[in-house]
Amino acid sequence: MSAYWLPTPFLEPRHLDLAGEAQTWAAQCLRAEEPSDVDAACRHLVGSLGEAGWLRHCVGENAAAFDARALCLLRETFAYRSALADFAFAMQGLGSGAVSLFGSPRQREEWLPRVAAGTAIAAFALSEPEAGSDVAAMACAARPDAGGYVLDGEKTWISNGGIAHFYTVFARTGEGPGAKGISAFVVPADTPGLSVVRRIEVISPHPLATLRFDGCRVPGSSLVGAPGQGFRIAMATLDVFRTSVAAAALGFGRRALDEALAHARARRMFGQRLADFQLTQGKLADMATTLESSALLIHRAAWLRDRGEPVTRAAAMAKMQATEGAQQVIDAAVQMFGGRGVTRGEIAESLYRDIRALRIYEGATEVQKLIIARDLLR
Repeated sequence: MSAYWLPTPFLEPRHLDLAGEAQTWAAQCLRAEEPSDVDAACRHLVGSLGEAGWLRHCVGENAAAFDARALCLLRETFAYRSALADFAFAMQGLGSGAVSLFGSPRQREEWLPRVAAGTAIAAFALSEPEAGSDVAAMACAARPDAGGYVLDGEKTWISNGGIAHFYTVFARTGEGPGAKGISAFVVPADTPGLSVVRRIEVISPHPLATLRFDGCRVPGSSLVGAPGQGFRIAMATLDVFRTSVAAAALGFGRRALDEALAHARARRMFGQRLADFQLTQGKLADMATTLESSALLIHRAAWLRDRGEPVTRAAAMAKMQATEGAQQVIDAAVQMFGGRGVTRGEIAESLYRDIRALRIYEGATEVQKLIIARDLLR
């Protein structure tokens, strides 16, 4: 991976040092090969990331404890080498984020050290069959009962579903209409009444499942924050990590550009290198410029968040530009590789599958456009 980061006021020397250390580790420890056993590979990666100390960046005692720029640089670096490693890193943060931001001292003590060490796998259970982008349409319910709560309903598209040690679950508790009546709970995976009813296979393999809660009883101490704060907790957690999704897309795009450059220099056709054709040079220029513009938006959004300034519009712009831009860059790389670009096992082909979901999860591109426009109009 090239030393891409241009001098900007958004990154401090400590961030560049961290990125350099992560690059060295990733080059030695991560491989892009698609594993035969995704669950086992993900467990191994979580353990390796924890042992190396990277997962400590995924937990904190409050919102200010998270360094968004560090998270972005780490996700970019891991994504460059391995989509599954990036996934494993990111989900430890997203899955435990509610506990970091709003958890009780007991919840933090029980889960966060294990998340950071890579000995407990976390998951974020928000989406439902009829409630994805429209969180207020949530149907999964938690009714008070004998000092605790009983959960009933389904969650789907749950990353780490089936291998997580605990789930941060959002359920309707009825304190108010729509988003005002949702609460958050920490639910250990072995809680009676919680089951994995379906594993979901997607184009870029990772652990993904549908969960069912059937009379799932949890103690009152499992409540994260106050009753009715669930929507606020979910959005605060996503705000910490949304910009890092853009950074993962940037990592995929960086790898695609490097692969395309190497191929263009080596591939000979019609008596010259592919790189000697002006059409190729023009495409490479487009690819590089797209990635650098994405990087600037990502680092600006992360810098704003680290300063405690409003970041909604900046994060939406970064995610939209970086994910859509990386898709274009990777598509161009596939085209440049020709038949090899669509051959299973080639890096360009795997990147083409890896990038697609990033334009959907944690706010689809269409949702980001609405966020940007509404903020402008406001």
